[in-house]
Amino acid sequence: MVDYRIDRRSGVATYVQIVQQTKQAIRLGLLAPGDKLPTAREVVEATAVNPNTVLKAYRELEREGLVEARRGLGTFVRRTLGAAPADSPLRAELEEWAARARESGLEREDVAALFTAVLETHYPEQAAHPAPAHTPQGDPS
Repeated sequence: MVDYRIDRRSGVATYVQIVQQTKQAIRLGLLAPGDKLPTAREVVEATAVNPNTVLKAYRELEREGLVEARRGLGTFVRRTLGAAPADSPLRAELEEWAARARESGLEREDVAALFTAVLETHYPEQAAHPAPAHTPQGDPS
């Protein structure tokens, strides 16, 4: 099960946060094909977001082919992403590195910037191009 955490100060639309967190859970193996996503009502109760926002996120995940809605049953994961299980030895090394970075006084944003710079060095063809931090006018998410 995925436990959504919405950061209303992030500048990232709420539905995008739900999409990103669902993808992360799938990528880490926390959600596998056949697993049921929480109902919109459960997400609303846990996060106090608008039900339409949750449905928008689930429609986006469905459009990407990651989940499928089954009438009267819920929304289910269709496929996996990546190959980085939550218990990977690489995750343990990254945990240690992040702890050392924090102990050395780096802020979260500093660590993210450093990690992103290293990623772009090793994966230049997939360099991140951040989307605008605002949502289109009229979009309540």
